[in-house]
Amino acid sequence: MKAITYTTIGSPDVLTLSERPLPEPGHGEVRVRVRVSGVNPTDWKARQHTAPDGEQVPNQDGAGVVDAVGSGVPESRIGERVWLWEAAYQRADGTAQEYVTLPSRQAVALPEHASFDLGASLGIPVLTAHRVLTVADGGPQRLAVGALDGRTVLVAGGAGAVGNATIQLARWAGATVITTVSGAEKAGLAKAAGAHHVVNYREEDAAAEIRRIAPDGVHIVAEVAPAANAELDVAVVAPDAVVAFYATDTSAFTVPIRPSMTHNIRWQGVLVYTVPRAAKDHAVAAVTAAVADGAIRVGEDAGLPLHHFPLERTGDAHAAVAAGAVGKVLIDVTE
Repeated sequence: MKAITYTTIGSPDVLTLSERPLPEPGHGEVRVRVRVSGVNPTDWKARQHTAPDGEQVPNQDGAGVVDAVGSGVPESRIGERVWLWEAAYQRADGTAQEYVTLPSRQAVALPEHASFDLGASLGIPVLTAHRVLTVADGGPQRLAVGALDGRTVLVAGGAGAVGNATIQLARWAGATVITTVSGAEKAGLAKAAGAHHVVNYREEDAAAEIRRIAPDGVHIVAEVAPAANAELDVAVVAPDAVVAFYATDTSAFTVPIRPSMTHNIRWQGVLVYTVPRAAKDHAVAAVTAAVADGAIRVGEDAGLPLHHFPLERTGDAHAAVAAGAVGKVLIDVTE
């Protein structure tokens, strides 16, 4: 089978198209014929900064069809359409290959109406979004229709992959969604994703506009740039709010201490890989339900343009994500 591998850290040039033997699923595993592989920032960062222990296949997310099962897994799963999460986390086998084996729980049933493009776009971005939306005091632990009724969510950077997922999940769960963007094109994408209110922070006083929209304050902030936005966040949050940050715009940032204390604000870090198992299970179940409801979408009309690359151009796909491609970068692995 064809696979993309690397054995040393470096630029996309370290990625090589090679032939590998067809893997056999072990106990509790399934083998999936990968149709589409999704690329996330952590994929190129791992390739560039984390030395592999031997031959490594990149990419955490993907979608395809189960074609074999190991012992302990029902044979009824063969032929099942699935989406994959964290395939390469602490493992040598990511989704940039024609077949991948992984634990059965990490291959989740994908409804017939959901495309493989959608399946490959779930994983890291949408599971991260679920965690961001469920770390506030008082829950909920698992999103569902109506779970965020009465809450206002501020999504920083609503045109990004996680921002897009957060908008869609928050809308599905009943929240009022405000998002900030840097320009007209990204404003259009955030609106397409379902944001109720879009604030262009380069053209207006973002704090004043957010306070006008939500005079009682924002309950949850999904924060992509904590250093840049800390002052804005404390200016617009409600008492007992949570600022959940999932990305780094610098190695450190300063917490505005007095307003954080006054409003009992919690600053919550989120890294999807190290989320507790129970929380991950809640996220997978909620995302599966949202997909079944048609609440998670991809493509231009969902605010998440898709950029496709063939398997042999995985290096170009990684480079596109590293360069800040707006939307979702996907790799077409098999037909």
